[in-house]
Amino acid sequence: MSTPVLICDDSGFARRQMARSIPDEWDVAISFAENGQQALDLIRQGKGDVVFLDLNMPVMDGYQTMEAIRQNDLPCLVIVVSGDVQEKARERMLGLGALDFIRKPIDNQKLTHILSSYGLYNGEGHASDETHSDAANVNISLADKLDACREMVNVAMGRAGENLAQLLGEFIDLPIPNLNLIESNELSMAIAEINRNDSVSAVSKGFVSNGISGEAIVIFNDTNSQNIVELLKYPTDDASEKFALEALMDVSNILIGACLNGLSEQLRVTFSHTHPVLLGRHQGLSTLLSDNVQQWGKLMAIEIGYAVKAKDIAFDLLLLFPGDAMHHIYTRLLNEGTERG
Repeated sequence: MSTPVLICDDSGFARRQMARSIPDEWDVAISFAENGQQALDLIRQGKGDVVFLDLNMPVMDGYQTMEAIRQNDLPCLVIVVSGDVQEKARERMLGLGALDFIRKPIDNQKLTHILSSYGLYNGEGHASDETHSDAANVNISLADKLDACREMVNVAMGRAGENLAQLLGEFIDLPIPNLNLIESNELSMAIAEINRNDSVSAVSKGFVSNGISGEAIVIFNDTNSQNIVELLKYPTDDASEKFALEALMDVSNILIGACLNGLSEQLRVTFSHTHPVLLGRHQGLSTLLSDNVQQWGKLMAIEIGYAVKAKDIAFDLLLLFPGDAMHHIYTRLLNEGTERG
């Protein structure tokens, strides 16, 4: 009898990747959910004896879903599959009853080992006819490409969050990346809707490899920059402005570097980086952005809002790609995903 397996992730691209990673010989019947609420409904219907659960999702995230599974004593075994690989995220989910924790993108050998170690898969049996049906190639829409790019950034965002958590010693709240295709002259307006502060500081770094280029910008709200200095345990004396600048540069280097490493890993490219540049201190957002991307025309803008809620700290990582880079990114993601599967 086939094992009911549920894959819960808000990204269709991620759901297909997960389906391709399931061993061919494991006799399973796969169902899909886009958020935790859908997952709970399907588990109650008997379609999720084994659940592969993402963390960052709309409607109901992975933490809320795991808490509901535990509170309602739902009959399922949960394996977390997430780009958020902070140790505290892992500890929290295991504490709520998850079996194990796998980082994205999926390592197929590790997945097989986990399934075998818990007696879920022994390498015998026959694959379900439905196992990889959702992973089959279909006509690629713009929405599919945007979804794949968002998932790529979600994984890279998790790497950066992990590094930042280690530096600051605090849990980093990670959002769902906000992705838009816009004209360059619309960028300031689009970001202003997210970051409404009158005075900000920003650090920028460019990157390029294999036809994929872009710019990464970290935007800090000036009202909480002192909190970052204190969290990093920098001196808070008469030279506080100097240490505030050092803190912004340090956090920016870690965020951008880890995020670009996460992108490199998934795309199998090595980015060349420019030196970080301070775009400005205590300025309006439009002043910081207008001169850097005007020449691109259409662009893909991805905004990630990091937060350390316990210390009232928030800042944005903005990834900007020329519009034509999306095709190169999607092609490489699709090829690498097929190879991993």
